Amino acid sequence: MEAGGAAGVAEPGDAGEEERERRFGCRSMTRTLRRVLVRPPLPGDAARWREHGWRAEPDHARAAAEHEAFAALLEEAGAEVIVSRHDPGNPDALYAYDPVLVGEEGAVLLRPGKELRRREPGAPAPELERAGVPVVCALGEPALAEGGDTVWLDERTLLVGYGYRTNGAGIDGLRAAFPGVEVIWFDLPHWNGAGEVMHLMSLLSPLDRDLALVYPRLAPTRLLELLAEREIQTVAVPDEEFESMGPNVLALGPSRALALAGNDRTRRRLERAGVDVVTYTGEEISRKGDGGPTCLTRPLLRV
Repeated sequence: MEAGGAAGVAEPGDAGEEERERRFGCRSMTRTLRRVLVRPPLPGDAARWREHGWRAEPDHARAAAEHEAFAALLEEAGAEVIVSRHDPGNPDALYAYDPVLVGEEGAVLLRPGKELRRREPGAPAPELERAGVPVVCALGEPALAEGGDTVWLDERTLLVGYGYRTNGAGIDGLRAAFPGVEVIWFDLPHWNGAGEVMHLMSLLSPLDRDLALVYPRLAPTRLLELLAEREIQTVAVPDEEFESMGPNVLALGPSRALALAGNDRTRRRLERAGVDVVTYTGEEISRKGDGGPTCLTRPLLRV
């Protein structure tokens, strides 16, 4: 069904809630990551790198090795890693965060603003079902929404970026898909235009209930005001590490982060703020396609 139908959000105390939460439930960006879906690079993906706007052609063998090491870090952190090999021939499918958003009732299939990614949301659905994560609704035309524009600030607050990848109808669809959740949207900067991705998570990564990593020079004023109102401290990404995805880190748990290697000033700032940082090598899987550690994952369960 499309958003606006019966998709719901479980309330505390609902029958069967504990059983469901053992399999899925992710209205948080910072609780301990327990289950996560990833999609490794496939042999036919690299051929379409220009069409999909990658910076350079990825080397498949190196990309596969990087992704295997990345998944191993997730497992070492205590997460069950579920591997999906959906949508072969699409290099962007590597970035499993964007086509799906998981709540307390199950998975919501989004509708990417990047046209070449429109078939992605339905592609991992069979793997999600096998993993015990039901698909509860799907956004339909004219809605556009990508996961990279969505950030759970807390269980009842979903932040959404309005830009070239997520539109007003998409924001309305998210409100319908998550009743009882306050959806707060922010205008994203034009930056380099529609051809280059600018997600909300290009500017913001929560690290704990009261700590977030931010690139303040491009962050919406209303977003910075909201973080201050909620008493959320911020760590600022330096200018020289913005375009190398410094603001994009994955919280493995409260004040535990997985970050792309090479953004050393950002890493040191995080460590001074009390964050335990683990890094991974992502020359092929991250730098060439502009997708950081959050992009590479679709969290299914955080507890």
